[in-house]
Amino acid sequence: MEALTTLVLVGFLFALLAGGLWIGLALIGVAWIGMELFTSRPVGDAMAITIWGASSAWTLTALPLFIWMGEILFRTRLSKDMFNGLAPWLEFLPGRLLHTQVVGCTIFAAVSGSSAATCATIGKMALPELKRRGYPDHMAIGTLAGSGTLGLMIPPSIIMIVYGVSADVSISKLFIGGVLPGILLAGLFMGYIVVWALFNPGKVPAPERKYTFVQRIAASRSLVPVVVLIGGVLTVIYTGVATATEAAAAGVVGALLLAAGQRSLNWHTFVDGLMGATRLYCMIALILGGAAFLTLAMGYMGLPRQLAEWIGSLGLSQFSLIVALMLFYIVLGCFLDGISIIVLTMGVILPTIESVGIDLIWFGIFLTLVVEMSQITPPVGFNLFVLQGMTGRQLLWVARAAFPMFLLLVLAVLLVYAFPGLVTWLPMRMGN
Repeated sequence: MEALTTLVLVGFLFALLAGGLWIGLALIGVAWIGMELFTSRPVGDAMAITIWGASSAWTLTALPLFIWMGEILFRTRLSKDMFNGLAPWLEFLPGRLLHTQVVGCTIFAAVSGSSAATCATIGKMALPELKRRGYPDHMAIGTLAGSGTLGLMIPPSIIMIVYGVSADVSISKLFIGGVLPGILLAGLFMGYIVVWALFNPGKVPAPERKYTFVQRIAASRSLVPVVVLIGGVLTVIYTGVATATEAAAAGVVGALLLAAGQRSLNWHTFVDGLMGATRLYCMIALILGGAAFLTLAMGYMGLPRQLAEWIGSLGLSQFSLIVALMLFYIVLGCFLDGISIIVLTMGVILPTIESVGIDLIWFGIFLTLVVEMSQITPPVGFNLFVLQGMTGRQLLWVARAAFPMFLLLVLAVLLVYAFPGLVTWLPMRMGN
C-alpha cells in the first residue's frame, strides 16, 4: 500500500511538472492531494502554518542577501577587474589562461553562492578572451562548466543555506565545512588542465606577452576590492563576530560601496540587481514553502519512516548507502534543480542518515557535491543552459565537454568519504 501511495504521488508530481506548472505550486498540489486522500488531518490550516513557518525562518534571510550581493558584482566592473588581475599570474602554468576560469570561479563563488551566476559572470569575461587567443572551445567551455559549480561549494552557498534550514544544521559550520572541499575541487580542475596541456602542448597558444614581477603586482591591484570584500564577509562568519545573515547584509553594503567607489554603480544596475535577486529568491521561497508542506504531508502518511525502515532492512554499510544515494541524486539531478532536490528529499533521507550515524555537516557537503553534478548533467543542467545560451553550442555538445569535470566531482565524493576530516576538521575547530 505504501509503495502504491508513493508511486501515485510521484507520478502526480511529474505530471504537474511536465505540464509546466511552477515547481513550488506542484509540490503544494501533491501535498494537498496526499493529505486529502491518505490522512484525516484538515489540510487548510496545516498548509498555512507550514508554509508560513518555512518562509519566515530567520536563518533564511541570509539567502536573498547573498543573492543580491552576487547580482551587484555580476552587473558592475568588479567582476571584470578580477579577471584582469588574475591573468598575469597564471601564464606560466601548463594550460595558461584556462586556469583563470577555475581561479576566477573560486574567487567569485566566495561572494556569489550561485553556480549559474558564477558560470555566467566568469564566462562573459573569460570565453571571449580565450577564443580570441586560440584556446580549444571544448576545453574552455568544459572547464568553465565544471568550475562554475564551485559557486555551490565555496561559501557562502545558496544550497548550503537551503540544506541548513531544511536539516536544522548550523549554516556557519556548513560554510566552514565547504572550504577545504572547495579548494580540493579547484585543485582537481586545475590538475586536469595541467595534465591535458602536458599531453597536448600544441593546442595551448603561446603567451601574448611576458610580464615582469612588477607588472604582475600592478595588475593585481584590481583584485584588491573583491578580495577585501570576500575576506571581510568570511572572516566575520568564521570568527563568530556575526551570523551568516548579518555577514550577508554587510556584504551587500560592501559590494554597493565598492561598486560606487569604482563608479560602476548607477540607478539602472542597482534596480536590475535588486530585481534579479528578488525574482530568484521568490522562486526559491515558493519551492521551500511547497517542499515543507510536502514533507509534512509525507510525515502524516508515514512514508519517511517506512522508507527508512526499508533501507535499514537492506543492511547497507555506510559506503554502500553513500554510493546508492549518489546514484539516486545523480538521476534526480537530470530532471530537477539542486534546491528542489534537497527540499524534496530531506524529510525522507535525513532519518536514514541519522540512523546509520553519518554526520549531518558532512552529509551537507556530500549533498552539495552531488548537486554540483546535477549542474552539468542533461537535460536539466543549469550550467549547461547558461553556456548553451552564451556560446550557441548544442546542449549535448556542452555536456560532453563538461563530462571530465563530472568524473572529477565523483572523485571528490570518494575523497571526502575516504578522508572525512576534509569536511569536519574546520567546523570542529570552530566549535572548540
